[in-house]
Amino acid sequence: MLQIAQRPGRGLRLRLLLLILLAYAGTGVPEGMAQGMNLLEPGPLAEKVIGEPDAPVTIIEYASMTCHHCASYHTQTLPEVKRRYVDTGRVRYIMRGLPSDPRAEAGLMLAYCSGDNYFALSDLLYRKQSDWAFVRDGAGALLRIARIAGFSQESFAACLTDRKLLADVRMMRDRGLEQYGITAAPTFFINGVKHSGAMSIEEMSAIIDGMH
Repeated sequence: MLQIAQRPGRGLRLRLLLLILLAYAGTGVPEGMAQGMNLLEPGPLAEKVIGEPDAPVTIIEYASMTCHHCASYHTQTLPEVKRRYVDTGRVRYIMRGLPSDPRAEAGLMLAYCSGDNYFALSDLLYRKQSDWAFVRDGAGALLRIARIAGFSQESFAACLTDRKLLADVRMMRDRGLEQYGITAAPTFFINGVKHSGAMSIEEMSAIIDGMH
């Protein structure tokens, strides 16, 4: 298991451990309202949003690029969510990072550095997760994928050594863990209700279709 590069406090270390364990176990915490939280308050990084701003349903996703269940959701469920709900104006979808190890941090940083290619590179990294997340030469594997998105070796290195970006990525993660009580990856807030763990399109549809 890869360790978080930053040395967090004891409480945060416990949350991160639980996050990783739940991600591999496929379990989650009970659903519940995010009381007293301004989930839409912007963080240090620009929000990555798809969908109409006035859509009746807002989904906020927290996920880690090295999480198996997150990859399954992104490759199997999310395309259908986009087709059925985002493209039809019913859902506004916000993607946020919850990196659980240094490689997840690196993947997320590259997505932010790719500018307008954020969603395309994120999708590529999830689809090719087994090619870079768990191999011996992670840096070399990431570089090969980043080149597809237009990175050179120089721009790749510049992105991954951007200390402010790394600090902002970690701040986004820590905010999710500490302020919003996230304990599993992925976690979704659907119109303010927390749902922990990956969901099928049938499970997601049941929630969205039940909202008026």
